[in-house]
Amino acid sequence: MTILEQLNQDMKQAMKKKDKDTLGVVRMVKASLQNESIKLGNKELSEDEELTVLSKELKQRKDSLQEFKSAGRDDLVKKLEIEINILQEYMPEQISEDELEALVQSTIQEVNATSKKDMGKVMSAIMPKVKGQADGAQINRLVQKNLN
Repeated sequence: MTILEQLNQDMKQAMKKKDKDTLGVVRMVKASLQNESIKLGNKELSEDEELTVLSKELKQRKDSLQEFKSAGRDDLVKKLEIEINILQEYMPEQISEDELEALVQSTIQEVNATSKKDMGKVMSAIMPKVKGQADGAQINRLVQKNLN
């Protein structure tokens, strides 16, 4: 089942249950997927493209969450936390810290990276492997740590 099909089913269930939070998030994600489809000129997005859109939506909310927390906007913080939890249900299972560390080290060896100058090579090699399964900032931090 594609992410879009899952979203359609969840939207119907949210309507029946009158779950406004889930319904709002699902509608927003569906709109983002449709906008991306129109932008690419495709009829249907691939699973990777759908994951890219979902990751972007999740990242936007996490960034906003930090801003709202620092501004003391607890009302918006709670709303965003609910949205983040709903969005994470559609994301693939996240890679553990240990697995990610091992993957970073093997990728560094793969591309023969020796210093921080090779950071771009390592990041461009590892990101497709973990698409939607790990946070880019977390990967960046691990790569920097291992390239010292």
